Amino acid sequence: MANAHYDVLIIGGGTAGIMTAAQLHRKDRKLRIAILDPARDHWYQPAWTLVAAGTFDMKDTRREEATVVPEGVDLIREAAATFEPEANTVRTTNGKAYTYGHLVVCPGIKLDLDALPGLREALATDVVCSNYIDPEKTRRVMTAFTGGVAVFTQPSTPIKCGGAPQKAAYLADEFFRRHGVRDRTKLVFATPGSVIFGVQPFRAALEDVVRKKEIILKTFYNPIRIDPEKREIHFKWSKPGDNHCVITEEQGLPEKIEGESTIVMKYDMLHLAPPQSAPDFVKNSPLAYTDGPNKGWLEVDINTLQHKRYANIFGLGDVAALPTAKTGAAIRKQAPVVVANILQRIKDGMLSPVKYEGYSSCPLVTGYGRMLLAEFKYDNVRDSDPLLSRLFDTSKPLWSMWVLKKYMLPWLYWNRMLKGTM
Repeated sequence: MANAHYDVLIIGGGTAGIMTAAQLHRKDRKLRIAILDPARDHWYQPAWTLVAAGTFDMKDTRREEATVVPEGVDLIREAAATFEPEANTVRTTNGKAYTYGHLVVCPGIKLDLDALPGLREALATDVVCSNYIDPEKTRRVMTAFTGGVAVFTQPSTPIKCGGAPQKAAYLADEFFRRHGVRDRTKLVFATPGSVIFGVQPFRAALEDVVRKKEIILKTFYNPIRIDPEKREIHFKWSKPGDNHCVITEEQGLPEKIEGESTIVMKYDMLHLAPPQSAPDFVKNSPLAYTDGPNKGWLEVDINTLQHKRYANIFGLGDVAALPTAKTGAAIRKQAPVVVANILQRIKDGMLSPVKYEGYSSCPLVTGYGRMLLAEFKYDNVRDSDPLLSRLFDTSKPLWSMWVLKKYMLPWLYWNRMLKGTM
């Protein structure tokens, strides 16, 4: 027997959940809406890169979760455990059950530390860090760094804010210069991908940044293991159709080849984005893809965000299997589509004509006082904001975009996005 019934039950109180609830409540105050999430804190994680660089205060990225939930929306401080879509029911870890007219699934993403052997142990050392976990530790690690090999890398899994690992490297370059250790540092950015960024003209601009900063770019480097005692990270050479890895010895890096396709690199500092996945209760549910490249991620139509098998279920945010970057900017375009479709279905059982076309953006900080804004949609097509693109060339690192990142976007997030007004 259910403890409560809601017209709309939202799983997750992050950016996607709060925005969706706020917009639904503004458009129809008679709807009974609840957010199911045990979190006590709500974090503005896009600023964590700046926290690590010493230009933003960590405390300013936090609010109490209850203070950002719209008035008139219930906050259920419980964790979802299982979905029973045929019965329109969600069960929680403490055994309670909630029924719904419509369900919105947006619990975010799981940092899967154990998917990379040695990562958990490496993070316990004083030379390995991650802005995804503790940006204040990243600042401490960079401050203590006196030179050597500083490796920045990311996994082959989907990750939230795919540009964040390279932003960390760009800011580290300037941080080391300010602290007088850059001239005795080999700064490496290692990526499983084939290029620094997949969308032109941003790719060309970032390649120029890498060249000017003398960052050693390693493509097709997929991290597979860390040995914290030896301070070594192992990469699998991931170039399609090529099983024989290649290292460029003239760069003077302490790396070697083991077997045909494993590269071992020593580090004096290591920063990485951990492997990431859908939360287990989604991954193991009937709502997730059961096989294929999207296995474990929430199964939704990429344009309507409606579940492909359960018409009264919608999904958005990082957990959704969408072929675009997992960012807050993407959620800002997804939430209105989910809201319009739910309201239309409540009205006449149909879907709204509004579609999500894959918009996302990466505010790529390239240094202190410089940022370019990479905006794109499905199929890696540039999709710049018409107003911004008339005023600025957002494909170039600009001081104005830094102001947008550091001051305007946080204000808009707390005061507009989470209140459902943009």
